[in-house]
Amino acid sequence: MIFTSDNVVGASPRVIEALVAANAGAMPSYGADPLTRRVEAQLNAIFEREVETFLVATGTAANALAIASMVPPHGALLCHQESHAIDDECGAPEFFSAGGKLVGLAGVGAKLTPAAIASHLADEPGGTNHPPFRGLSLSQATECGTVYRPDEIAAIAGVAHEAGMKVHMDGARFANALLSLGCTPAEMTWRAGVDCLSFGGTKNGCLMAEAVVFFDPALAQDFKYRRKRAGQTVSKGRLLSAQFDAYLADNHWLDLARHANRAAQRLSEGLAAVPGIRLAWPTEANEVFVLLPQQTIAALRAAGAQFYEWTARSLAPADRLGADEDVVRLVCSFVTRDSEIDQFVAIVRSIAVQGQ
Repeated sequence: MIFTSDNVVGASPRVIEALVAANAGAMPSYGADPLTRRVEAQLNAIFEREVETFLVATGTAANALAIASMVPPHGALLCHQESHAIDDECGAPEFFSAGGKLVGLAGVGAKLTPAAIASHLADEPGGTNHPPFRGLSLSQATECGTVYRPDEIAAIAGVAHEAGMKVHMDGARFANALLSLGCTPAEMTWRAGVDCLSFGGTKNGCLMAEAVVFFDPALAQDFKYRRKRAGQTVSKGRLLSAQFDAYLADNHWLDLARHANRAAQRLSEGLAAVPGIRLAWPTEANEVFVLLPQQTIAALRAAGAQFYEWTARSLAPADRLGADEDVVRLVCSFVTRDSEIDQFVAIVRSIAVQGQ
């Protein structure tokens, strides 16, 4: 019963096989190989237009370098206060932007709203004492497992663009959000006003591979230098590209995310059916957030379940924690088994029945 993260599992067998195959023989280095060209073509097709694509090895590099392409040293970026960019990257966006400031806003379910963004911008005094906002970052799916609909993205992007900001999407769980919404990659990104995307692979079946995808070509002009300076221009670039080549081929990336989402729905529905158990937020991707009594949390851990307790900052006011409750995050992956889900739910149910 391991629900700590989708990072704790390995890679898809198809990805490993492709990596082994790419390892044989010789190919041009530093991304000049045919596999990289093929991945670039695949992403052009997926997004229904020509995009600028740069492969990197980690999500931190993807987010930090993408944000740095939008935000100068004297500028600032708006994001949710729980977003990965501001809360989990050890200051990398500030470092690679040479001092750009990140400003986090509150929002239920870790989601920003056009009204909250507009209100914050209206309160900015201007002048040279405060850095001007040059970027905005959305997490899709969010750190609370919720997703932005295309119309929500478009409304937020509209406010951002009107204020002179570029829009970045942290798509570490891009595939999971996409399947939840049932829209196309284009509809969830550039058609809704996204200028730059961190396209995740590692959490969904790659060994270590992420892509920075630019829809605004101007932002990509100097990115090859940013990537090199950050130590993310991999000499044996084909070993990054091979992962994405297998990941994207025949919609394998969507099949992997579909399994994870289905597992999360099974877990969410099972827990929601237990008397007295509340979900913190709707289950819209591959993460389940549930409010559990501390006694139940202790019993689950004693039974071998692994998970993280989570912050309650983004709960709706009506869903505030009880005196003995905590928020628990449960993440499903492309290899999560029904048996471990059912075992987890059975433990929660048995404790609830005992307490009646």
